[in-house]
Amino acid sequence: MKNYTLTAICAIALLSLCIASDGNAAESGSSISGKITKDDADFARDAAIGGMAEVQLGQIAGERAASPEVKDFGRRMQKDHSKANDELKNIASKKDIKLPSQLEGKHKATVDRLSNLKGRDFDREYMSAMVNDHKETVEKFERASDKGKDPEIRKFAKDHVPILKKHLELAEQTQKKVGEK
Repeated sequence: MKNYTLTAICAIALLSLCIASDGNAAESGSSISGKITKDDADFARDAAIGGMAEVQLGQIAGERAASPEVKDFGRRMQKDHSKANDELKNIASKKDIKLPSQLEGKHKATVDRLSNLKGRDFDREYMSAMVNDHKETVEKFERASDKGKDPEIRKFAKDHVPILKKHLELAEQTQKKVGEK
């Protein structure tokens, strides 16, 4: 009888700890059950759609750019963002985060707009978009690397901040070469 009582007390104590831990985890934006926070999932979805846009725009740059520097920049975006997209898909599949499969919103609008340009007009508009986009993206990745709750999402963001900063630097240099808009 004492074993049953001791087992029941231990079970109640363990249950109490789990409930207390879940309450604290919810406050901090993390979960003991391994669920991803809304902020981390939103970051992953936003990063995925931004990465898809970079790859598509890089492909368009190869077809429509006049400047060899812009074409090179586009190829670099395709290569680097394809690799990052694959890493993110891997993480998302483990975390049950559904990533978008198509462009939407401002990213789709940018791809649509730039798809109708070519030559020097494309070069100027594309590089302007790349500078603006990478400034915004660096901020988002820095925020996720500092404030993300999921360790893998946070590490992904932290690992890619230096790459994105290099992209921004290259975009600014290339923009100066082709002329600002």
